[in-house]
Amino acid sequence: MTDTRPGPRLRHGRASLAISFFVQGAIFALLVTRIPALQDRYGISDGLLPLFLAAVPVLAGVGSVATEQLVKRVRPGRVLRGVQPVVSLALLAAGSGTAVWQLAVALAVFGLTVGALDASMNMLGVSLQRAYGRSIMLGFHAAYSLGGIAGASLAWAGAHWDLPLAALYAPLVAVLVPVAFIAGRWFADDEGGPGGEGDTNEAGAVNMKLLLPLCLVMTFAYIGDSTVSNWSAKYLEDVLHSSDQLATVPYNVYMVTTLLGRTFGDLGVRRFGAAAVVRAGALLAAGGFAVVAAAPGAWVGMLGFTLLGLGLCVLVPQTFAAAGRLFPGASDAAIARLNIFNYVGFLIGSPLVGALGGAWNYRGAMLVPMALVLVTLVYARSFTAVPARYGDGHERPRTVDVG
Repeated sequence: MTDTRPGPRLRHGRASLAISFFVQGAIFALLVTRIPALQDRYGISDGLLPLFLAAVPVLAGVGSVATEQLVKRVRPGRVLRGVQPVVSLALLAAGSGTAVWQLAVALAVFGLTVGALDASMNMLGVSLQRAYGRSIMLGFHAAYSLGGIAGASLAWAGAHWDLPLAALYAPLVAVLVPVAFIAGRWFADDEGGPGGEGDTNEAGAVNMKLLLPLCLVMTFAYIGDSTVSNWSAKYLEDVLHSSDQLATVPYNVYMVTTLLGRTFGDLGVRRFGAAAVVRAGALLAAGGFAVVAAAPGAWVGMLGFTLLGLGLCVLVPQTFAAAGRLFPGASDAAIARLNIFNYVGFLIGSPLVGALGGAWNYRGAMLVPMALVLVTLVYARSFTAVPARYGDGHERPRTVDVG
């Protein structure tokens, strides 16, 4: 009987990429959870702050587009090795400057390089999943969630002890940059073997009509995610009348359930297929928004955020995987383009809910991301458009679960 277990190179590549996802999760959390401290450090007004925050995802989209062209000449692993230290150093620069222009430059560099990092990380993840022959993509995003929890916890400790941003960021960057750089030595780029891209990764091979449903799913998922990250605390405190302390809990619950869902999600994909998992995730997330919107009190609201974490967590990894599957000869280009809609959803979600909450009410505003997530059910067929090219004794025949 043929041994189909992955070899050492693939196992090392998987572990090293998981480390890279973890580092990026931590770095991003260290930025977004300390935005109030950055605002105070540089004396940025409430009116100017949204411009700074919006610039990051816009420039990240530019970085993702540029990566599509770059990986035609340089393998994604080399791109990732190059940009990840720059992202970390840009975080340190943002926390160490004294003038607003210095923050602007640091955030611009952060945005451009984080777009390239997100794109190249997911390119490598899809390539490894193809080589493994089974779903492993959710595991990488679980590492990202774990890094986010670690980063947010460290940021909380820094705020609790009144550490200056430079004092918080410097030792962490000093540790994380070498860890990511060393781990990058074992990245396992697709060398153009069976099912790989080889030299056929041409942008022209990506049919945007086929990719568009996945782009919409990505956008809806990030609208949901940004709703939780930006409005959960305010919703619990202002609408459900919780205490200040309790209002900080929903996002932590959301992050933990996201981690749990992604940790075990690959098992569900292998057993039931990607489309079934995506449908279940969309239904759970929509149910979570419904519970939040109808919650009579804070504890029921937190139940809703728990469902949201379990539901939304599977959508993004499986959308990247499906893009790789739909375009096996141009998956890098497909993922770079799909990654842009990560930032589109992030940009739309928070202002959308805020505007609806102000003009109408926040309970009603929660029904809009609920409806958008439900639209994912219409596009679930995009996750099963082509029969999978692999399977094992624990996977149903003709069930798609990877790119």
